[in-house]
Amino acid sequence: MHLGIYPPVVVTLFLFLCSPRMDFLVLFLFYMALVLIGVVMICICSKTHYLKGLVRGTAQIISYIIPECLQRAMLKLLHYLFHTRNHTFILLHLVLQGMVYSEYTWEVFGYCQELEFPLHYLLLPYLLLIVNLVFFTLSCVSNPGTITKANELSFLQVYEFDKVMFSKNMKCSTCNLRKPARSKHCSVCNRCVHRFDHHCVWVNNCIGAWNARYFLLYLLTLTASAGTMAVVSTVFLVQLVVLSDLYLETYVDDLGHFQVVDIVFLIQYLFVTFPRIVFMLGFVVMLSLLLGGYLCFTLYLAATNQTTNEWYRGDRAWCQHCPHAARPPSAEPQVYRNIHSHGLWSNLREIFLPATAHYERKKN
Repeated sequence: MHLGIYPPVVVTLFLFLCSPRMDFLVLFLFYMALVLIGVVMICICSKTHYLKGLVRGTAQIISYIIPECLQRAMLKLLHYLFHTRNHTFILLHLVLQGMVYSEYTWEVFGYCQELEFPLHYLLLPYLLLIVNLVFFTLSCVSNPGTITKANELSFLQVYEFDKVMFSKNMKCSTCNLRKPARSKHCSVCNRCVHRFDHHCVWVNNCIGAWNARYFLLYLLTLTASAGTMAVVSTVFLVQLVVLSDLYLETYVDDLGHFQVVDIVFLIQYLFVTFPRIVFMLGFVVMLSLLLGGYLCFTLYLAATNQTTNEWYRGDRAWCQHCPHAARPPSAEPQVYRNIHSHGLWSNLREIFLPATAHYERKKN
């Protein structure tokens, strides 16, 4: 499709035929808003009992609607996807990334070349893709810090026990190993992991002390690549509107009155003219917001020397705010405090140079 300037007659005819408020655009924006609100509410409720109660209540309602055989099939599928190691989400990740970059290459890149965009500006998403795939691979295949009989003693000396969330002389009933501070047994990988953060289905691996740096850089480059494509696509569409003087046109509304083209109508027009580009733009914008939010949360954890596991369990530690925690009546409530934070730069350095490496270097 050549990007010539559209004749005013064609534009006016198109604007006359189009409704000034198209339902699909409103529904699309409403859908994006619902997704973002849903993610935010899950993050807010994840440290409270409301989320578990909501999930339990929803499951009970669904159990009355869906046949039992279908429920069993769904439970098996969910167990396979989220409670066993498999490559489903890795393939899904690569397919989605391939589809977005194919659309960018096939549509946006060619059109931007016609508009004489700087080449280095257009190639930046590909550079970020290469770097992202490197750290994605490292996150998938690297050892997160598996605790074994051979390294059990060295891991026990890395972090201090806070005696609230992590107590001394605790044993993993599955691995039959003493549990170092900040470690956790992953039921999906069936192993204990040093400085356990979480199990990520997208990389099919645990995130621990030894691969947290790879995961952080993977998340950073993935967010940057989505944001860069969103910026390039937006600049292209804005440039197109400016060059064709679309913002100066008028349209005839349902009552036969001439109206000045507004931003909503321009988006509708671009959606109809370049549906794949606008749809891709909406996808990468939403992805950038979600990834950006998660990246900020991950950077916050890194800056304060916390793991996702510790952040989640922080309010559930043995404290006065946890009535479900069993303790002697005479015992004083113990409040969990993060004793591992030693300043911003020291905390960030620990992500890229894990404390175990320092210990082993001193030991040798």
